[in-house]
Amino acid sequence: MRGWLGGDEEGAEGVRYSDEAGVRRLYLGRSETIQSAMRLSDPVRLELAYTRAMLCSLLFRPDPRSALLLGLGGGSLAKYIHHRLPACRLEAVDANPDVISIARAHFELPEDDARLTVTRGDAAAHVAGRAVDPVDLLLVDVYDERRQVPACATAAFFAAAAAALTRDGVCAVNFWSNAPEYPVYRDRFLDAFSGKVLLLPVARPGNMIAFGFSTADGDWRWQHLRDQARRLELVHGIEFGAFVEALRQANPYSENRLLI
Repeated sequence: MRGWLGGDEEGAEGVRYSDEAGVRRLYLGRSETIQSAMRLSDPVRLELAYTRAMLCSLLFRPDPRSALLLGLGGGSLAKYIHHRLPACRLEAVDANPDVISIARAHFELPEDDARLTVTRGDAAAHVAGRAVDPVDLLLVDVYDERRQVPACATAAFFAAAAAALTRDGVCAVNFWSNAPEYPVYRDRFLDAFSGKVLLLPVARPGNMIAFGFSTADGDWRWQHLRDQARRLELVHGIEFGAFVEALRQANPYSENRLLI
């Protein structure tokens, strides 16, 4: 099965999806890069490893009350948060109306309600004024068919992202670490959060999730993080324990704790 929205069947523009082996995948334009994926037998499950890795944010903020998602895709993260974190109020922002339409029509993204708002808008402009209404989680996954959207990787954007967090808030950004601009984008992110950053490489080559923190006052001990991972795995069925070990490999640490 193959579907199209906002473009012709050459894929010159717009959004398309295809079904294969029980998984529905979302694409933009002519690109064969998978923007989102949904297992048809379990639509809420996070099919792509990088989306599960972005929810490693819950290791550090397990009880978020508010979240802002920049870049909707097929709505995987929005749908998961809505279904599995019932105490969390979420706003998702995407500039492409066809993405929003196809997420609702073909990827089972719920309609807006008291806990979910999907907004058509510019992500960079949206986060710039968000300091007046800060959030516990800020998830940034803004790509076009070729690359990370540059306006959502400027020094000003990352500074606004840091300002948009509550005191114990966490920002998670999905980077492509094999892109030539990645070192520049990563260093801007580090600067915006004054070095209070952890990096998490994902099994799929290229994805690197960066976490920025409002404060370094959290509990970074390995024992605490592993205990937290076990609790979260029971609730979510996501490989939090493996993420803790990957954090150990990718960041400075001592025998007892992550160093941040």
